[in-house]
Amino acid sequence: CLPANQERFADGRLATVQFHPSAQVVMTAGHDRSLSLFQVKNFNLFYVDGIRNPRIQSIYLESFPIYKACFSVDGEQVIATGTHHKMFYVYNMMNGSIIPIQKVRGVEERFLRSFEISPDGSFMLLTGTSGYLHLLSMKTKELVSTMKVNGRCTACAFTPDSSKIYSYSKEGEVFIWDVRSRKCLHKFEDEGSLEGKCIAVSKNNQYVACGSASGVVNLYTTDVCLKENHPKPVKAIMNLVTSATCVTFNPTTEILAVASRETDEAVKLV
Repeated sequence: CLPANQERFADGRLATVQFHPSAQVVMTAGHDRSLSLFQVKNFNLFYVDGIRNPRIQSIYLESFPIYKACFSVDGEQVIATGTHHKMFYVYNMMNGSIIPIQKVRGVEERFLRSFEISPDGSFMLLTGTSGYLHLLSMKTKELVSTMKVNGRCTACAFTPDSSKIYSYSKEGEVFIWDVRSRKCLHKFEDEGSLEGKCIAVSKNNQYVACGSASGVVNLYTTDVCLKENHPKPVKAIMNLVTSATCVTFNPTTEILAVASRETDEAVKLV
C-alpha cells in the first residue's frame, strides 16, 4: 500500500492519524498546523485501491500546531487542540466551517491539550493541569462538571457504555468516576508504576490496560479494578524498553497494541 497521505505529506510531525467512524476517509493532523482528509477506497483483505488515495480537503490553522485531533462519534465534526493554547477548534465537516472555541466558561487552564470523546458522543473530557478533569457537553461545548484526582492526571478513558471514566495519575493511581454523578467510585494502584502514561478500556469492558514510563503495560480485569485497591494484573507486558505512550484494544478485544513514540518501530501487538 502507498502512504495514505501521499497527496499531501505533512511538513512537521504528525500528531494524529485516524479513520472516519463510518466513511472510507482517513485524517492526518500535526505540528505543521494543518489537518487533511484523504479518501482510502476499498481497503479489504483482497484488494486495496492504494493507487491515489485522493486528498479530499486540507485546512490550515494559523499559529496553531495541532497537539491532537479527533472525529466526533457521528463523524460530522473534528475537534483539534493545540500544543500551547487555551482555545481549541471545531471543524464542521457538513458545512466546512471552522469554529474557534476561545474560552470555556469555568475552565481556567494555561493549555488545553489532551481530551477524550465519550463513545456515545455526549461528552468531551479535557485533561487539565493539577489533576483537574473538565467534562464538557459535545453539543454545546460548555462545562458540565469538573473532577479532580490526586497529583497530575496523564491519561483518561471512557468505558464503552460511557457510564464511567478511568483516569490515570502521574503517581500511578487509577481513579474510576461515575459520569452521571461525577463521584469517584473507586481508586486503585497500578502495580509497580512509577509514572502513569496511558490507559485503555477494552470494547467489551472486560479489560483495563495501564502503560507506564518504565515501558511495562499491566493488564487487569475490570471487575477486580472496581473492588481491590491493589489488584494483581492478569498479565504484565514487558516488551517495550522505553516509555509506553499508547495502548489500545482492537474492536473485538482479541489484540492489544502497545507502543512507544520514544524510539522507532516500538509497536507490539499482544
